[in-house]
Amino acid sequence: MRVVSLFSGGKDSTYALYVAQQRGWEVSGLVTLEPEDPESLLYHVPNIHLAPLLSECLGIPLAGRKAGSGESRELDALKAALTGLGVDGVITGAVASEFQKTRIEGVCHDLGLRCFSPLWRRDQAGLLDDYIMAGFRIMIVGVAAEGLDAPWLGRELDGKAREELLSLHAKHGLSPCGEGGEYESLVLDGPNFVKRLQVEESRKDWRGAAGTLAVTKASIVEKR
Repeated sequence: MRVVSLFSGGKDSTYALYVAQQRGWEVSGLVTLEPEDPESLLYHVPNIHLAPLLSECLGIPLAGRKAGSGESRELDALKAALTGLGVDGVITGAVASEFQKTRIEGVCHDLGLRCFSPLWRRDQAGLLDDYIMAGFRIMIVGVAAEGLDAPWLGRELDGKAREELLSLHAKHGLSPCGEGGEYESLVLDGPNFVKRLQVEESRKDWRGAAGTLAVTKASIVEKR
């Protein structure tokens, strides 16, 4: 099976890529869409500019494309990005968003491509376990939910953070994987990385009850 993987640098798209590789599929490339709309419901936005560096860390070529504002223009950009790649299918990191999954599947159908979402409807607490046990280093780079305050920005998604997220799920109904936009992530390293990403400089922005961590300088580091 020869596929491309929709890739944002966040935990879900990175782990979905890893699952495809574990299945023995040939992942010939990464496809990243950079939306014009900072509030895009279809594409991941925070630190998307780091995708080329992460592509090098993974050792997989990246095809990036900007997407205009509005659903139709975002879908047109996706269709253009997936056209003529000579693959059998597309990997997505969709976990629970019907909006995202059905629209990507529609574009794939139009192009005669199969769409695979290996994380779809998986138990979210179990997914967090999988991310951590597989050895992914995941940084929280955006928060927008009750119980997630400024100290969460830049924090690693480890076992302690997992327990706190599950506690917030029980208390406030927060999605453990951030599927309601409660938090955003950036993967720095993992078992399928040939090099790792090192954050050197960043800026925290806090507005009202939400905040982001924008990485302003990062480098690629050899792994021991």
